[in-house]
Amino acid sequence: MTAAFALTGIHKRYPQFALEDVTLNLLDGQIMGLVGVNGAGKTTLLRILTGLVRADRGTVQVLGLSMPDDQVAVKRDVGFASEDMRLYKSQTLRWHMDLIASIYPGWDEVYARDLLRRFDLKSEQTIAGFSHGQRVKALLLLCFARRPRLLLLDEPTTGLDPVARSEVLEVLSDVLRDDSRSVLFSSHNTHDVEQLADSISFLHRGRLIASQDKERFLDDWRRIVCHGAATPQWPEIAMARRNGSVLEIKVRGYSADMPERLIAQGLVVDSVDPMRLEDIFVTTVRAGAVA
Repeated sequence: MTAAFALTGIHKRYPQFALEDVTLNLLDGQIMGLVGVNGAGKTTLLRILTGLVRADRGTVQVLGLSMPDDQVAVKRDVGFASEDMRLYKSQTLRWHMDLIASIYPGWDEVYARDLLRRFDLKSEQTIAGFSHGQRVKALLLLCFARRPRLLLLDEPTTGLDPVARSEVLEVLSDVLRDDSRSVLFSSHNTHDVEQLADSISFLHRGRLIASQDKERFLDDWRRIVCHGAATPQWPEIAMARRNGSVLEIKVRGYSADMPERLIAQGLVVDSVDPMRLEDIFVTTVRAGAVA
């Protein structure tokens, strides 16, 4: 299977921030969630993929072409939507749709009209009359209806009310059913990532601290509550917290023999539970661990 993009050894330095040695790739037809707090470097990474930012070091391949050298060809097949993008307030959504259609031959008018209906948008309304959620949905419509091979979405659900967020996530789910398209979306909302992504990458302070298949991520981690005097110091224990005789541990690389090993240390195991992605991310960041 070919790669939708491949980043190798990417460095980008700003006065107050730096991406350092990021190596990451996305296979065709897959969706990757890029998780990180604000300021982690998610937007910088996406802008490097679009050619809007040039890396200081490293190589960037997008849809089999080198960036930024081949960015004109790449941009025909890449759709990028970011929360800080702006539309012309005095113009209607229809005007924007016609503009994009005149630039990109892949514009799908039938699909665009379907998105209008699903997003409950009025094409003849001026952008100035749109709410924040409507503007976000309009941006996504303009991006999706081009039918790009690679979608790059920067915090696509930020600031949306629950109904609008549900509509956007539903459309993203539909995009995933087309295995000729690939999606990278950044978010600090781990629930969205857990719901949609095939693979997950954690970015923190400009460094990639974890990247793997979602199911492996969720299968590898467990929260174990036990009681007793011992506090094991095993490599797979990312966090251990004691409250009196009760010991809570969070384990990466969980194996079925872990409860027996804890019992052998004199502990009584009360529960072994899966962990949500948000808990895995927070634990990984706080422990400085590699998930």
